[in-house]
Amino acid sequence: MSPVLGVIGTLVWDTIHRHDEPSAPTREWGGIGYALESFSANLPPAWEIVPIMKVGRDLSEEAFSYLARIPRLRSDPGVTVVPEPNNRVELHYREGRREGERLRGGVPGWQWFELEPVVSLCDAIYVNFISGFELELDVATALRVGFSGPLYADLHSLFLGVGREGDRIPQPLPEWARWLRAFDAVQMNEQELHLLAQREGDPWAVAARVVGPDLQLMAVTLEDRGAAYVASAGFEPDPFAWPRLRERLAIPGAARSGHVAQETVVEDGDPTGCGDVWGSTLYARLLGGDELSVAMKRANSMAARNAAHRGAWGLHRHLRGQMASDTEGR
Repeated sequence: MSPVLGVIGTLVWDTIHRHDEPSAPTREWGGIGYALESFSANLPPAWEIVPIMKVGRDLSEEAFSYLARIPRLRSDPGVTVVPEPNNRVELHYREGRREGERLRGGVPGWQWFELEPVVSLCDAIYVNFISGFELELDVATALRVGFSGPLYADLHSLFLGVGREGDRIPQPLPEWARWLRAFDAVQMNEQELHLLAQREGDPWAVAARVVGPDLQLMAVTLEDRGAAYVASAGFEPDPFAWPRLRERLAIPGAARSGHVAQETVVEDGDPTGCGDVWGSTLYARLLGGDELSVAMKRANSMAARNAAHRGAWGLHRHLRGQMASDTEGR
């Protein structure tokens, strides 16, 4: 039987405005689509992918059509149609940097009784907080207790509040220590690391303090400088070794850290989804047996390759170096 990766996130219909380009906005599937496409390209061949998401009825037909075109993905056990309007996001970029993000619609998050039968089918879980509302803290804690396999989470939108008009506003993460303890490995970008630790002192010193038997790896993306990590003293790159450390009170030794530089920088590229591709590649390659630095190097490479592609549609082919029609299947 094939091992199964469960992918928790939100599928988003993106409208992307680039104010330094005269062309019309790009309208494309995004959100968890970037990670699903990346897993399809980077997981070992034996693995199967089960997306765990809710989609709004207004875009459900289009969503299932899109998901059906991603190889190795099985949507029947984990995709639920809900009456709420699907998540739609407007993104504004200038000179390659995001100037604003606005959310409309929004599917509800998961309760543990809904998640439990689906995650029981999985061998490993990847959580990406695309909306920030996929799991409440108590549900994330229940997932930690109720699932015995490895748990990797990109915490991204937990650091984004929602203003009156739907504008996403950077904010600190309440109860951040409990959030970190809910997963074996977490990912964030440099700005989010500073938000996490803004009242705690030096952010990298905070990272070194928080890793241990519960949180064993913190990965931090650094844009065109690559990525860095802080790992617990007992960290092993094999994700299936992570759950064995959860019951320990402490791990002897000091945390360790490292940096893997970005070797390829795409000028005038599209940064949308680069963090999602980075984290999904890292986790995929660790599940495939790579050492941490090797997996991070591959993640850097795939994130750079994503920057040369617009939207999530057909991204799995692009990441493999294959050609794909811009209009195929739309």
